[in-house]
Amino acid sequence: MPLPLCLTLLVVGLGLLLFTRRGKLARGLVIFGTLLLMLFSNKFVSHALVRPLEAVYPAIPELPAGAPLPALLSGCRFVVLLGGGSGNDPDLSATNQLSSSALARLTEATRILHALPQARLIASGPGDRNRPEVPSNAEFYVRAAVSLGIDRDRTTMTEDGHDTEEEALAIKRLVGSAPFIVVTSAWHMPRTMALFHYVGLSPIPCPADFSARRGDTQKWTAFLWDTGSLERSTWAVRERIGYLWIWLRGRT
Repeated sequence: MPLPLCLTLLVVGLGLLLFTRRGKLARGLVIFGTLLLMLFSNKFVSHALVRPLEAVYPAIPELPAGAPLPALLSGCRFVVLLGGGSGNDPDLSATNQLSSSALARLTEATRILHALPQARLIASGPGDRNRPEVPSNAEFYVRAAVSLGIDRDRTTMTEDGHDTEEEALAIKRLVGSAPFIVVTSAWHMPRTMALFHYVGLSPIPCPADFSARRGDTQKWTAFLWDTGSLERSTWAVRERIGYLWIWLRGRT
């Protein structure tokens, strides 16, 4: 990942500089690590890295009340919501327990569920294996969905998947070959679709949590640096490494 890689280069470079006579190599590592960190933390670079991933599958458009639904959606009976992380603070509501990515995914899934009153929510997301008393990510999803107007009787939880590949297998046991809507972050959707198709599922992509929107106004600040850009670059790098790994294993 970008941050550990850059810090490793910097630490090794400084160590060589301080404790060995390999000054040329040390300076090279420090300079290279610094330049990489600047690139990954740059807004323009991070958007350029994540935008191709988010552009693979288009978002579901607005669904005005009373207007006919797209044919692709109208026949779906399941909305699958992939895990996105959650906390465990008893003083917080379920929506405030969810990570920013998970909350964005839940919002989109809730929007679709309101438009498809016949559809059922399948909330995915594991719990902590070492702390079984802590509610799972799927449980927080369901609680949050109920607080946003979804009947709990319309929900099903799957807590078996600890990564996207395991989630695909768990969902197959629930929906079989029936078409369904899958909601996850836009940058995660290409790998999700590849794994779901591999196990024989029929997903309809519904990307959410976009971080590089096409219509964003370009300002001079787009060429500055911040921690959000480093996080965005990390998603982009992680997804590409993950896709490479499933491709090498023949899962695409």
